[in-house]
Amino acid sequence: MIVRKVSEEIVRALKLRAARHGPSVESKHPEILRVALALEESTGTFKAFLASMPNVGTDEDFVGARDLPRQGR
Repeated sequence: MIVRKVSEEIVRALKLRAARHGPSVESKHPEILRVALALEESTGTFKAFLASMPNVGTDEDFVGARDLPRQGR
């Protein structure tokens, strides 16, 4: 497979990923494509992906205390 116009940053990242998980960059291509296509098929759009995330609470559950003093004062 030949992929053109790929930034050096992406090439480096692919090489690092291959070094951690497999023998070569080329051996990672099918896996990366399979995962990307499966994600697209399972979620369709980014909006659908967000909508599929489980409800983990309300906004109030994530509000931190505001009356604590700042460090260094």
